[in-house]
Amino acid sequence: MVARSYYVYILARRIGGTLYIGVTNDLIRRVGEHRLKVADSFTKQYDVNRLVYFEIFEQIEQAIHREKRLKKWPRAWKISLIEKDNPNWIDLYPEIAGGNG
Repeated sequence: MVARSYYVYILARRIGGTLYIGVTNDLIRRVGEHRLKVADSFTKQYDVNRLVYFEIFEQIEQAIHREKRLKKWPRAWKISLIEKDNPNWIDLYPEIAGGNG
């Protein structure tokens, strides 16, 4: 059986801008959907499509639990989490998608 990964991710409109937190089992596909605005959603309405942070989990339950916790965090904590590893809010999508961003 192939091990599956699950991801909790944070998208931003711009540095310090609107944030979106989600969970998925296919980060490249899901962020690509946000970028292409394939669904009428929060990210489409607010043009939130810059991948600025993500975490990887082995169990979906862990990922969902983490997503729910992050959503309850104060905004300042979320910004600190992003800036700990990505201080310039660089879009990580081109890197994980092999430059096809």
